[in-house]
Amino acid sequence: MYLCRQNTRKYTSDKSEFDDNMEYMSQEGYDKIVAELHELETVELPRVKDAIAEARAMGDLSENFEYHAAKREQGRLLGRIRFKQRVLEHARVIDMSRLDDGAVMLLSKVEMTNLTNNSRMTYTIVSPHEADLHEHKISIKSPIAKALLGKRVGDIVEVQVPAGLQRLRIESIRL
Repeated sequence: MYLCRQNTRKYTSDKSEFDDNMEYMSQEGYDKIVAELHELETVELPRVKDAIAEARAMGDLSENFEYHAAKREQGRLLGRIRFKQRVLEHARVIDMSRLDDGAVMLLSKVEMTNLTNNSRMTYTIVSPHEADLHEHKISIKSPIAKALLGKRVGDIVEVQVPAGLQRLRIESIRL
């Protein structure tokens, strides 16, 4: 079962119990977004505001490239800040101590065999904001993760990916 820290409702591995408006994530992912938001608000935004003020002091704004570039950068930063704030507003941190590793769910580390080419792969299923293929973390919204959700060790799933149909056998599930 999942137990969200910001919420006392318990969640089983049944996908239907999740609220699509919430952003379920690990504490590590939550902390990373908080740190990035803090960096944007306290370092990046003041730097851009200083650049705007400096460019404005140069005079004619209609032909001032530095001013327009700084304003574009400010708009981009404000958009990123609003996006991160919205993610955190809907974030629910999953309490890892309440998770069951019997079935594949969010934050499960799944080792599987690709029966098509007999290769092994291991992925951790995470929120879209934590996904990073270099760290073998795939989004819960990816085709492979969707196919694996709720499955158990020994189950075989077929999933359509850009490279074609893959048959995957689950070898182990860990947290």
